[in-house]
Amino acid sequence: MKDKLWDHIARVRALSPLVHNVTNFVAMNNTANAVLAVGASPVMSHARSEVEAMVGICGAVVVNIGTLDEYWAGTMLRAAGEAGRLGRPWVFDPVGAGATPYRDGVSAELLALRPTVIRGNASEIMALTRTNTTVTKGVDSTAASTEATEAARRLSRDFGSVVCVSGGTDVIVAGELTVSVHNGSTLMTRVTGLGCSASAVIGAFVATGGDTLETVTAATALFAVCGEIAAEGVSGPGSLQAGLLDKLHNITATEFADRLRIA
Repeated sequence: MKDKLWDHIARVRALSPLVHNVTNFVAMNNTANAVLAVGASPVMSHARSEVEAMVGICGAVVVNIGTLDEYWAGTMLRAAGEAGRLGRPWVFDPVGAGATPYRDGVSAELLALRPTVIRGNASEIMALTRTNTTVTKGVDSTAASTEATEAARRLSRDFGSVVCVSGGTDVIVAGELTVSVHNGSTLMTRVTGLGCSASAVIGAFVATGGDTLETVTAATALFAVCGEIAAEGVSGPGSLQAGLLDKLHNITATEFADRLRIA
């Protein structure tokens, strides 16, 4: 698989797919910029009156429940349902799952619509399967990504999704297949919305078609490798944010291959 990942990166740049993001206020600007930086095109739309039409012109949908409310929940469910009806891939980022009963209820409704990809931190993924015995710390994980591997397998089996667990090691699960990405930087955890941006980048990659495990791995690896490179020599999270966007835009095949560590 490792030799195929750059092909997916190049394909996103060549096709520039349109990605419909029903995402949160906190991450919206970062998310749009990350999608643009990898070569795709974002649309940030939440109006119920246009959701079906918008899904119809996009290559993929990304649903992120970070700043959840009743109106946006309705839009998310309609967008995910329409994506399923049209055969469009869609990505579910269950931000803060496990924090409140309301958030868990909306997550369950979205899961029932069978997302193509589920991406979240370990606590969120475990909360979706009710296997996390600790309280979620807001939107932050209280568990390591490797602790959620079995929960990810269960979600993949139950809903047919590729599941990406973010963390010090990113773990991607498709049925019984597991890929681990050993790139990234701890400084990335100090910038709000980077996980949301990674989910949107995954949306851009699955919009181009091909094997979903490969496209999710390519997107995850690209984001982690670029974060790792950007973190070198920066003074803090502010410069990391700018450096990450720059590197998502200008990384070369050689840089990517030299840095990539997957198993």
